[in-house]
Amino acid sequence: MDINDDKRIYTLSLEKPYKAVLKMGVPLIAGMLIMVLYNLVDTYFIGLMKDDYRLAAVNLAYPVMMIMIAVSNMIGSGSASLIARSLGAGCKEKADHTLTTGLLLTVINSIIVTAAGLIFLPVIISSLGAKENTFIYTESYVRVLFIGSIFTMGNYTLGQLLRSEGSVKYSIVGMIVGTIVNIILDPVCIFCLNMDITGAAIATVIGNASGMVISLIFYIRKKSLLSPSLEYIKPTKEILKEIFWVGVPASLETLLTSAAFIINNNLSVAYGELTVAAIGISQKILSLGSYIYQGFASGTQPIMGFNYGAKNFKRMLKVLRSGIIVVSLTELSVMLIYGISAPVLIGIFTDSPEVISTGARVLRTLMLILPFVGATSMSRMSFQAIGKPQFAFSITLVRQLFLYVPLLLIFDYFFGFGGLLIAQPITEVIMMVVSVCLLRRVILSESKNQ
Repeated sequence: MDINDDKRIYTLSLEKPYKAVLKMGVPLIAGMLIMVLYNLVDTYFIGLMKDDYRLAAVNLAYPVMMIMIAVSNMIGSGSASLIARSLGAGCKEKADHTLTTGLLLTVINSIIVTAAGLIFLPVIISSLGAKENTFIYTESYVRVLFIGSIFTMGNYTLGQLLRSEGSVKYSIVGMIVGTIVNIILDPVCIFCLNMDITGAAIATVIGNASGMVISLIFYIRKKSLLSPSLEYIKPTKEILKEIFWVGVPASLETLLTSAAFIINNNLSVAYGELTVAAIGISQKILSLGSYIYQGFASGTQPIMGFNYGAKNFKRMLKVLRSGIIVVSLTELSVMLIYGISAPVLIGIFTDSPEVISTGARVLRTLMLILPFVGATSMSRMSFQAIGKPQFAFSITLVRQLFLYVPLLLIFDYFFGFGGLLIAQPITEVIMMVVSVCLLRRVILSESKNQ
């Protein structure tokens, strides 16, 4: 089959920009919104135990999941970028070789993460901000996450690899199956088997394992455009260099985000561990909106990479403009819903009046990021897609290290808890302008050099 006749290639290369963004983004968003139930379901069932310290522990453990995603992102985004650019340039063999290398590196990295996580577990739990009332719960949850890291990391990476070739629908099937498994197993493990918070972690790991297996089946049954092969099991220096050139900065970006999250948690503990629980619930509800802009950004990524490989810079600018308009309007609608129903949404997960009051305040402040952060995310992922990770990493470095963290510390010191909350919305407004202008300038510069 000539891959140029495939509908997935048509979407990447010729579909009208708005339609292409929607076609690639909407199915992915649907899968991500279902996948967010991983965290919401855990939070809901743990909330039924009527212990806000357990809720706080799940929030404290979240950076560990982010670290696993960061390591996965190193291979997933690096491989996905090279695959999309190779397909755009008509090099299918190189794309197949990159896919096989990406899968091999994912297995190796997951083994390293599991070993390191279990060896340094007590140190990790303390650094997450766990105190006397939350330490044992956080430790129980995180230990299981490390043991099952190969499934979490494999599921995440395989989704990126499938999206890189335009197989968005296939990539979300694994998300959906994994989430359904998690929803079923959570009450069984937590209550029926009396596994407490450890049961929630086990359900999450098994859910990810199910999603990973489904994605592998698509490759094994040749449903995907590309296929891994033992013929390509030995990586080439060129492919490794390309993967890590894009992947390492992408991984560092997620690690910086995780570090900022940990700093935020440690500052929040000063206002009481129940405040950490309130922030955790509100952030998980906010993640429903976050997955919308991440879905559009991830869906746009292979379009940008393919057209960069094909030297179609005019289409890249049109896709960027269409994507920003679509994501900003969508997030404004989500923000309105959050503003109206914040206390009701928080109340789904806890009966504590203190947690509901604080959580509603947090949600109504953090929701202000939504109309702005989508453009930043889209710009950052586009830089990764076109093989210019130095710009993507620069955006994250400025965003987290030079803006968000300093604003967190300064505003917390001068304005207390309210200052702690408003630091992120201010950061996102500034970064939207900086990131979009930078990407547009790079694309125009590339087009002039052709």
